[in-house]
Amino acid sequence: MPSLTDVKQLIALYGILPLGSQSVHEKAPVVKALLLAGPEGVGKKMLIHALCTETGANLFNLSATNIAGKYPGKAGLQMMLHMVFKVAKQLQPSVIWIGDTEKTFYKKVPKAEKEMEPKRLKKQLPKMLKSLKIEDRVLLVGTTKRPFDADLKPLSRVYKKIVLVPRPDYASRFVLWKHFIQENGGCLSKPLNISCLAQVSDGYTQGHILKAVQAVLTERRLMQLNKKPLMAVEFLTCLAKLNPVYKEEEETFKAWYAKTPLGKARIKSMAENEDTGKGKGKGKGKGKDKGKEKEKKKEGKKGKKKKKKA
Repeated sequence: MPSLTDVKQLIALYGILPLGSQSVHEKAPVVKALLLAGPEGVGKKMLIHALCTETGANLFNLSATNIAGKYPGKAGLQMMLHMVFKVAKQLQPSVIWIGDTEKTFYKKVPKAEKEMEPKRLKKQLPKMLKSLKIEDRVLLVGTTKRPFDADLKPLSRVYKKIVLVPRPDYASRFVLWKHFIQENGGCLSKPLNISCLAQVSDGYTQGHILKAVQAVLTERRLMQLNKKPLMAVEFLTCLAKLNPVYKEEEETFKAWYAKTPLGKARIKSMAENEDTGKGKGKGKGKGKDKGKEKEKKKEGKKGKKKKKKA
């Protein structure tokens, strides 16, 4: 899994730089669609808002829940997409967001969601992406917490670039606890062991940490801070009520990514690098062995000459 700094760099590379600068957009490789995949609460939606804030982009929401019941029929759908993409081009830079994008590419639509028609955009999206030209600073961004529910082929046709958003590591959790506590009016004191909180909250996401902080730091608790300083146990009791991201769930994301074209290309390149490394090692070993054999032959010839002289 990539680190949070890797995710930040990829968002800047694929989103912020091309959308923020016309010259960069025209010279850099064209990225029309980007998929952010990760467990619930890791900050996928926040990354989209950050992308729009940094570039001053306009946000269009084409999530299945948002367009349900709007512009019915094929003609209505075509009209809606035509309007969205036309306005996005006119008001560029623009970001078109599809939340829970796995619903658009469902293998099998659940009975509870059939009325919503989540697969309405499935056939039209590739056509609309083809209509985007090099000079158009428009980016389609999809977010998903269950990418394995989607049909992989049509999903990978639309989203050429996929970024896995991981749960935070120890250093990130340490910073998050400090930031959220101070942001919500709390005070850092000696009885409050941030290092302990960061260690115990392994497996919990950014969203979980924020919920725990907001649950503890109520108005009544903030008024008591002078007499009763914050303790780590208070946050842990709230955190224990939430379900963490288990390793099995993270492994399913890795397994799904390995099946995508990007994942396959990465595995292939890694295998090639390993083979070249082994090849170099074998070459070096062979060279040494040949050198040793030559030395032995020379020593043998010298020994024979000495015997003849004797």
